[in-house]
Amino acid sequence: MRGRTLILLLGMVLVSVGIAFDKGALTLPPGWNPLGPLSVSDPPTPVTRWKLGRLKDDPEACREVLERSAEPALAFTPLADHEPVAGCPLENVVRLERAGVTFSSSFVATCPWTVAWLRYERHRLQPAARALFSEPVALVEHYGSFACRNVYGRKDARRSQHATAEALDVAAYRLASGQRISLSGDWGDDDDEGEFLKRARQGACDLFGTVLGPDYNAAHADHFHLGMRGHRVCR
Repeated sequence: MRGRTLILLLGMVLVSVGIAFDKGALTLPPGWNPLGPLSVSDPPTPVTRWKLGRLKDDPEACREVLERSAEPALAFTPLADHEPVAGCPLENVVRLERAGVTFSSSFVATCPWTVAWLRYERHRLQPAARALFSEPVALVEHYGSFACRNVYGRKDARRSQHATAEALDVAAYRLASGQRISLSGDWGDDDDEGEFLKRARQGACDLFGTVLGPDYNAAHADHFHLGMRGHRVCR
């Protein structure tokens, strides 16, 4: 089944982007080759998202993607599979201490989520910051990743993505100059800060499975929920 899926995907790629030849050899644009290893620098395409999904069941390959990352500041610690709270086992996880940005605190996240975050920084977050403020984001404030609970803490609800460390709640971004841009204070404003948050949210939607923010409901009024599960849920 997996081989058939790969053949179909390759066929769609060839139809979508066209066939290019270099000295008689078939070549594909970066990010469009389903047979090549995933790279953080690959531009976002349906193929790179498919390759990211395959890392869920391949911790070794996922960690190799992190180790190949061109981000010199990246600091993470691979963790063994464990169950910190009964009923919420964690698999294929790392402790992320720093990416291209500093975080308000380190946190545990799945390795694929960490790869998705690095791609978000590189292809969406930092370009938006530089375009609007001519400087990068230096610090990300968050409310945490892992929490062994159901959605909204309801007893009869499904498990939250936080229960498997597949999501992070982002509250604010601080630029290199020290300027702070927060969801609670700047979301929806008709200025550069409001536009930045709009781009930061929208830019995450094709890199994460579920992106929720203040426009979704009151529970997300002060943060973005960036989760792996789902298929381009962007609200």
